[in-house]
Amino acid sequence: MRKMGLNEIRKAFLDFYAENDHYVTASYSLVPQTDKSLLLVNAGMQPLKNYFTGTETPPSSRMATCQKCMRTGDIENVGVTARHATFFEMLGNFSFGDYFKEESLKLGWRFITEILEVPEEKLWPSVYYEDDEAFDIWRDVIGVPEEKIVRLGKADNFWEIGTGPCGPCSEIYYDRGEAYGCGDPECKPGCECERYLEFWNHVFTQYNKDENGNYTELEKKNIDTGMGLERIACIMQDVDTIFEVDTIRYIRDRVIEMAGAQYGKERQTDISIRIITDHIKAVVFMVGDGIMPNNEGRGYVLRRLLRRASRHAKMLGMTKAVLTELVDAVIEAYGESYENLVARKSFIKRIVKIEEDRFQTTIDQGLNILTEYMDALKAEQKTELSGENAFKLYDTYGFPLELTMEILEEYDMTVNQVEFSQHMAAQRERARTARGDGEALGWASDAVDALPKEIQSRFNGYDFLAMEAEVTAIVSEEILDEAFEGMDVSIILNETPFYPEGGGQIGDVGFIKADGFLAEVVETRKGVENRIVHHVKVLDGHIKVSDRVMASVDVKKRMATARNHSATHLLHKTLRELVGTHVEQAGSYVDDTRMRFDFSHFEPISKETLLKIETQVNQQIFMALPIEANEMSIESAKDKGAMALFGEKYGKTVRVVTMGDYSIELCGGTHLRNTSEIGLFKIVSETGVAAGTRRIEAITGEAVYKLMLENDDKLTRVSDLLKTSTHDLESKVQSVLSDIKVLQKENEHLKNRLAKHDLKQIEESVKMIGAFQVITARFSDMDMNTLRNLGDQLKNKWESSVVVLANEHEGKVELLAMASDLAVKNGAHAGNIIREVAKITGGGGGGKPNMAQAGGKDANKIDEALQKVYALLS
Repeated sequence: MRKMGLNEIRKAFLDFYAENDHYVTASYSLVPQTDKSLLLVNAGMQPLKNYFTGTETPPSSRMATCQKCMRTGDIENVGVTARHATFFEMLGNFSFGDYFKEESLKLGWRFITEILEVPEEKLWPSVYYEDDEAFDIWRDVIGVPEEKIVRLGKADNFWEIGTGPCGPCSEIYYDRGEAYGCGDPECKPGCECERYLEFWNHVFTQYNKDENGNYTELEKKNIDTGMGLERIACIMQDVDTIFEVDTIRYIRDRVIEMAGAQYGKERQTDISIRIITDHIKAVVFMVGDGIMPNNEGRGYVLRRLLRRASRHAKMLGMTKAVLTELVDAVIEAYGESYENLVARKSFIKRIVKIEEDRFQTTIDQGLNILTEYMDALKAEQKTELSGENAFKLYDTYGFPLELTMEILEEYDMTVNQVEFSQHMAAQRERARTARGDGEALGWASDAVDALPKEIQSRFNGYDFLAMEAEVTAIVSEEILDEAFEGMDVSIILNETPFYPEGGGQIGDVGFIKADGFLAEVVETRKGVENRIVHHVKVLDGHIKVSDRVMASVDVKKRMATARNHSATHLLHKTLRELVGTHVEQAGSYVDDTRMRFDFSHFEPISKETLLKIETQVNQQIFMALPIEANEMSIESAKDKGAMALFGEKYGKTVRVVTMGDYSIELCGGTHLRNTSEIGLFKIVSETGVAAGTRRIEAITGEAVYKLMLENDDKLTRVSDLLKTSTHDLESKVQSVLSDIKVLQKENEHLKNRLAKHDLKQIEESVKMIGAFQVITARFSDMDMNTLRNLGDQLKNKWESSVVVLANEHEGKVELLAMASDLAVKNGAHAGNIIREVAKITGGGGGGKPNMAQAGGKDANKIDEALQKVYALLS
């Protein structure tokens, strides 16, 4: 077996799969791009999820990656054990409808045995116990002895999450030797001991699981494999824990050197060394991907890791800020494979230093106060710290709740988390109230608000969709001088064509470009001091304050949004004309896909009136009314009869938007030049949203055209199914419905005739059992209504009757029991009878004394079940 470093293994894996026609891509960011429900990427296949679901087309049907991952669900165990980690790397090869089981396993085996040179006698594969195909591949194609292929159950070797694509797995284990085993001669993979180490999982996505638990074969089957890089490195380097792997050990040894400590001598010292080693590595990669420390989301995870590591550095006696220096060790260990870390080294160190210095100024005082709290609890013989005190530590001294809990846990104490949450909610409400409109600013609003007052923006987006401008500020959690590829930051320009969200209109998106620099503007918001804040994702290069850039609005989205915005003005005027002058706007929202208009009204609007509204709006569109915007005094605007839009604040000078002689409103939003540019207007819904408030949702332009195409396609497909033309579709549907009614009547008639015929035969089979006249019978494919009618007729034939009927339908059993009033008085109980009868068919049920129903699974047991009735009544 080759002795290989972690970086060498990573390169060997990617090179091997590149040579085998795989598209190799660099690791995706730790920030999920396709799944907004995740804070951080936590699995190798997560960034490729849309390729597996088919919502996106992969660049190749074969791919291979080494993906950066973060898992913080069991962060409390990091350091306490030598195997838990927050940051790790996952090697994986993927096939999207290309190769399947045989090639995946053959490639994997070749890589392990030929490239890594792991001895075959050390390797054991496992398969899902029902997966004979995988078993045969291992035995007959790859040549693994049958006794070394282990069949395991669903918990170990079947991958599924709820409904959707799923499939069996095949895992590869490494035999670490008898010294790690349990001593059982039958010990093999699946045993709870430490002997067999699973390091590579091959998932065969071949089924789709529906809501009823049924599995159907997928037309296109996929391969998704995952091999922990740190785990295979442990094997290749013959070490027991990830903290002994070369790259991680390099960081660990630097921690030991700086602390002047010894590793492996004292448990608490080892825990602190491992925590610092793991956390600084995770922090460097997170900041390298543009994540900034803050008090929410992934920024909070970063801050928690930094402060947890900082506290343990202090426990080791390191009084100065050491995490900043440890950034060098991480980049030295991983820089050859992650060049972005090298390029951003100074920036990463700056962010870590800011956060570390901030925590260092309060940690001593906070620890002293926490010690006082704990001493007071001990004196009172209590073990729970109040939520109020825990919140004070968080709010005043920057102690994350988890850090307080971790320290308390070392002394067998806890925190009142409910009370803490109440204080946190109250603080957020205070902050929201204090910020007012500023709360709308999403990214680092406090830091943006702290900018010098002279940093302002001029909006030129009414006249321009692209323009040159100067960068006057860059902000993340802190005010920065520059921004790099992969970062999410807020950029302020001295002037901009980007419309900031307001007045119900969504903000513009687009790009900010310069030589060697590209950033995507994903959101534009208003800030204080007339600032327009561009929230951007830096895609390439870096930029500094005072650089000149080209700011370009996404024209297609701006125009689509303008169509919807202009349409709201026409709709507002039309509602007041056709519904009543009591209509007043109560809110609106427009983006590039739709418009939403809330208005005061006391009842639903009829379909006929909605059609009139839609028609009148379209008439104004077809008239090609000129759209003009002029600034004037608020008094002049009122004299002209302009209507104010909901939620806008107006100064002395206002912007008045007119559409011919039809509409005049105060509005700061972006509009078209002519109503004809709206194209078409279509109402898609009218609903109530609150007492006295209704909502109309509508679409315009291209969206209407797409809806027409979809509806035409549906009509064509329905017409094809009914074998008619779209012109004759309505009469054809009426004819089919008429035929269905006739068939239903005939069906009911036939069932009744059949039931009467069965009734004669059944009446002849009645048996006297004690005080009861007992009737049993079985049927096939009879509906329950007919079965109940038949049961009622039989029950009413005799005074003390007990009737039990069974019906077989599609392999399942339906059971019905009835008892007359006298039979119940004599001791019969339909519910008890049906329960025992159903058990025989593998089912269950129950009911009242006079009537009960049940279901069963085994139709072959129906006769036996009916015989049970006589035994029960005997």
